[in-house]
Amino acid sequence: MAEPANCSRCGGLFMKRTHTFCEACRNREELDYRAVYKFLRERENRAATADVIAEATGVDEKQIRKFVKDRRLHPMNFPGLSYACERCGGAIRQGRLCPSCSKELNEALAKINRNEKAREKRNHREEEPETTRSSYYSIHRKKR
Repeated sequence: MAEPANCSRCGGLFMKRTHTFCEACRNREELDYRAVYKFLRERENRAATADVIAEATGVDEKQIRKFVKDRRLHPMNFPGLSYACERCGGAIRQGRLCPSCSKELNEALAKINRNEKAREKRNHREEEPETTRSSYYSIHRKKR
């Protein structure tokens, strides 16, 4: 069921269903998308970057990058398009993180997992009764 909400773009009141912005802003976005796509369909413009497209079409560069991020414009078809990594802001063409940020995050997670396993192992040893712990015995032999 729809509920009243303020448009995240223009601030106007609308009935919220699936989008966070009103019908007028949605129509404006669709017109912007069509203008960008029409520009990019021309062979000589396919390798254009977001700033060149913005200058030629009048569509905000941020909106163009959002089209790419939302997969409405595919970077595979338009090699000059990219959007920002959510961590460092570097240009990427797919996913949410660039390869270096992804690698750093995976290494940090692996380190946390190793620390957690070591902590669990220590806690398990502390909970173990004294009698079940393994003992070390040394055998002393007399030298002849």
